[in-house]
Amino acid sequence: MFDAMKISASGLTAESLRLDVISNNLANIDTTQTPQGGPYRREFVVFSPVPATLSGADANIGQGVVVSAILQDPSPFKAVYDPTSPLANAQGEVLYPNVNLATEMVDMIEASQAYQANSSAFTASKDMVLKALSIGS
Repeated sequence: MFDAMKISASGLTAESLRLDVISNNLANIDTTQTPQGGPYRREFVVFSPVPATLSGADANIGQGVVVSAILQDPSPFKAVYDPTSPLANAQGEVLYPNVNLATEMVDMIEASQAYQANSSAFTASKDMVLKALSIGS
């Protein structure tokens, strides 16, 4: 009875973490030096389905999602020519993070809408459970 709410809740949790990672990317869009050395490297979230049960009433029915990893984007850093910067390399270039504002904004809108959809599904499931409990009263 509560499977739909559990599935929606897993989506809410996953999308919330995705929004946190996107926010972190945006906050570090100009970070040229990190404690690990070099510019900030963009991160992204990877979702995996929760395995379906093989038997019982929920056999072969998806059970939601889980964040399986937060990975770093391997794309190259942006090189900006600025020989006056103390961070410039031998060619006079400063390396900037591989974070693209447009990509992050699109990802943020997508994650926000997915969060809202899961929230609506959770609310609808909750309302159905409450209606079912009121039958016969």
